[in-house]
Amino acid sequence: MDLQKWNLFPLLALLASFIFLFYVQDSSKPSQSGCSLLPHGHYWIASKSIVTPQGIVSGAVILFYLFSGCLNGQWRHVHLDDPGRAEWEGFPSGTKAAAAGGITTLIDMPLNNFPSTVSAETLKLKIEAAEKSIYVDVGFWGGLVPENAFNATALEALLDAGALSLKSFMCPSGISDFPMTDSTHIKIQSAIENHLETEDDGGDPRSYSTYLKKRPPSMEEAAIRELLTVTKDTSIGGRAEGAHLHVVHLSDATEEIPDGDIRFKCAPPIRGAGNKEKLWNALMEGHIDMLSSDHSPPVPELKLLNDGNFLKAWGGMSLYRSFVLPVTWSYGQKFGITLEQLVSWWSEKPAKLARQHSKGSITIGNHADIVVWEPEVEFHLNEGHPMFVKNPSISAYIGKSLSGNVLATFVRGNLVYKEGSHALAACGSKILAA
Repeated sequence: MDLQKWNLFPLLALLASFIFLFYVQDSSKPSQSGCSLLPHGHYWIASKSIVTPQGIVSGAVILFYLFSGCLNGQWRHVHLDDPGRAEWEGFPSGTKAAAAGGITTLIDMPLNNFPSTVSAETLKLKIEAAEKSIYVDVGFWGGLVPENAFNATALEALLDAGALSLKSFMCPSGISDFPMTDSTHIKIQSAIENHLETEDDGGDPRSYSTYLKKRPPSMEEAAIRELLTVTKDTSIGGRAEGAHLHVVHLSDATEEIPDGDIRFKCAPPIRGAGNKEKLWNALMEGHIDMLSSDHSPPVPELKLLNDGNFLKAWGGMSLYRSFVLPVTWSYGQKFGITLEQLVSWWSEKPAKLARQHSKGSITIGNHADIVVWEPEVEFHLNEGHPMFVKNPSISAYIGKSLSGNVLATFVRGNLVYKEGSHALAACGSKILAA
């Protein structure tokens, strides 16, 4: 029996405080060799603070290697660029970083890989690339583009092949085989994610204020108004009754961004402090349903770090690893967030959105995904901090002091990460639509 001063965050079903980890030895063996850092067939974990659907309780969680699933998961909006652009971020590096950050489930975007995932055939390439290469569970969005938007057969084939939903851009995506759509293309076959952006150029390219002027809030507001015209069909009696539209991204705010610091370029852009306050208030009041983070890193060369041109550099940001839990927890203290809210935003509601009913909470019969963390531990994120992503130098979080340290991550009962070490084998499961 080991006594660990651990906080257990079952992916966002969080076990916080002191935790006892008991290994129960028996004749059973781990289901797959190398999938776990623990040698035992099953075990249980006890904690003073377990975040469950009924609130924070004391108790124990029993985990079995042979259990087909994972008991609670954190979800992410990410770009894992296999196949075709693994040098940006691939399945092995991306999912290792996820595990190290307490993330047990990812939903992969349909672009930045090549070819983009816009058909049953290209989804098959994605699924094949993920084989024996993922350390956490991974699901897949399909892409809605003008080429397939009016082809019901093609869209049905993409969903039947396992895509969990459809994603579209209402602006140029920057990827040639993933062109933008408008409301005439959007047939709500399933949940559809939309980026709300528009491009422009000109002005002082190194000034962040120039970039903001070229991307005013009115552009995002106009795109949302256009999207609202297609939601009438989702009401009772409509031809798409029960479907819904999921809007991303809502931009946050940060301290003043220095001229030329291109690490902070994203789209929609990071806006002012007033916008940040309104976003936090909307989140606390329940108007924003959930949180996610768009991990969309290119190779460093595309960020133009030495040039600092906000108008030409790639807009994706590296937002992985130890970031999402500590960032939310650290900045949320001002607004009085609770562990239960953290679980709801990062686990329960995202699981519901992706229709993964065996994930998102610590409940008997759910998948055994658990995160062990210390919310009170502070750390300074510097360039020497292990991140496991392919290109850590482009992270905008370097130099920040945060609270909340992930110690260990379990996926489907397997201990896949513990204090800097990963399991030998990549045994994450692919999540496909039934």
